[in-house]
Amino acid sequence: MSTSPPSEKLARAFHADAKQAMDIRSDDYDSSDQNANQIAIASISKDEPVVTRRELWSYYLYSNGGNGVGLAYTQTLFQGLATAAGYDPVAGPGSSCLATTASGQCVVPWGSGTKSVSSVVLTANGVSFAIMTVMLTTIGSAADYGTFGWWLLFAITVLCWAAQYACMALTTPNRWVLAMVLYIIGFVAYSVTLVFYAALFPRLARNTPRARQIREKYENGEIPPEVYEQEESLQKNRITDIFTVHSNIGFIITLLLNLALLLPMANNPKVDNYVIVVVNTYWVVLGIWWFVFQEPRPGPGLPKGEHYLTIGWKQIWAALKTYKHLPYTFVYLFSYFLLADGLNTTGTLVSICQNDKFSFSFLQNTYLGLSQAITSTISTLAFWYIQRYWNISTKKMFVVTNVVTILIPLWGMIGIWTEKLGFHNVWEFWAYNVMFGLFQAPYYAYSLAMMAELSPPGFDNMFFGLFGLYNRASSMVGPNVIQVIIDKTGNNWQGFPFLFSLCAAASVVIWFGVDVTKGRRDAVRWAAEQRRHIH
Repeated sequence: MSTSPPSEKLARAFHADAKQAMDIRSDDYDSSDQNANQIAIASISKDEPVVTRRELWSYYLYSNGGNGVGLAYTQTLFQGLATAAGYDPVAGPGSSCLATTASGQCVVPWGSGTKSVSSVVLTANGVSFAIMTVMLTTIGSAADYGTFGWWLLFAITVLCWAAQYACMALTTPNRWVLAMVLYIIGFVAYSVTLVFYAALFPRLARNTPRARQIREKYENGEIPPEVYEQEESLQKNRITDIFTVHSNIGFIITLLLNLALLLPMANNPKVDNYVIVVVNTYWVVLGIWWFVFQEPRPGPGLPKGEHYLTIGWKQIWAALKTYKHLPYTFVYLFSYFLLADGLNTTGTLVSICQNDKFSFSFLQNTYLGLSQAITSTISTLAFWYIQRYWNISTKKMFVVTNVVTILIPLWGMIGIWTEKLGFHNVWEFWAYNVMFGLFQAPYYAYSLAMMAELSPPGFDNMFFGLFGLYNRASSMVGPNVIQVIIDKTGNNWQGFPFLFSLCAAASVVIWFGVDVTKGRRDAVRWAAEQRRHIH
């Protein structure tokens, strides 16, 4: 924050109505101008309903049900069917990849040739990310207008549920192509639901009873703007941490439900399919209430002459052109592009190694998932307690999680030179799931909170759409690079050095190149200017 005294205009605005605090011309907030560091507070519509306990719980329950377990099982089923349908390239066509004498390599017919199963899984991810790119850029911003966001989240959620239920048809190896299609549909739909679901929480945080109370004190001049900023930031972190905890609680419950099927029905050839149905039903039962109890908070009407399928591209282009006014927002988005690419692809590569090690066992993956879910729940609560008790900023908490993000692919690199370490042993996958739970669950919570801090108020879906694009669609790069490396070397572990470089570079940029306080104030000013243009 600038040490120079604020201008008379800003001084009056600090303890006046919030809308006056927003009344700053775009000419006044160039990042090189001294006003760039002055405090601007987002306005809040008095017409928006206060968040009710029922509404907030339905929001948390959606997260509880949509915990991602079903998607992980779908990948395991897809990879297992493809492996059963493929052959060992060393032994030649007609051989089995599951034979005790198999070389460890496995290929399936692909086009006019063959492709390794690991590469096929990575290709499916790459295709999924490409589809997400089109969806998020086309309709992401449109969700900020009217009730389109409500219907969009509902439709995508139902599509994801349908794809999961359709997995009951995946019962024989020759259906591995159908398994790939259903995996892509489910992966895309699930990932998009996460984007639009997450975009809702900044508005919820601004309308909780506590946030409204603090807002009233600020408007009455009882507290300075810095205190209000900190309190609103804590409200955002509180909601992200709680829905992350709920996601992990749902993770635990669904895994326990799965054990109730996997243990007594171990010899049933369709038990894996039944597990996916149970997981999906759990989400349906808990997730539907959000669409029932969500209070109406529609966005502004679609501008005259615009269309839902084109306004997204126009607004993204407009946002990209204003990068000079939102420097820290775009530095974070760019660095998160690299970080998400590295982390998402690392998770996929470790999962491939894990599935191979445990022979695609749903039971073993359930035990490993339980270790991750339990530690995730504990760590998210612990991180929130530490942050609240010592009043630590979002960025500092996020930086702590970044360290482990870097260490995971670094550990995998060791496996290139030795089989004693580097994701070659059973105990390493247990350790990986525990460490992932301890640090990566808070990582997701704080990455969302960082985006909420840096997003212009009222343009949440637009910027969370960009965030989701960078988080998910950015991984078109990683899987495609890694699959080329694996195809050429025949070694899954050769992909880890590239992933380590991505994660390390991104973390350094975030640590030293993102000023959250300045970025938040830039975002508020930008939003005010855009609203004046709209109206």
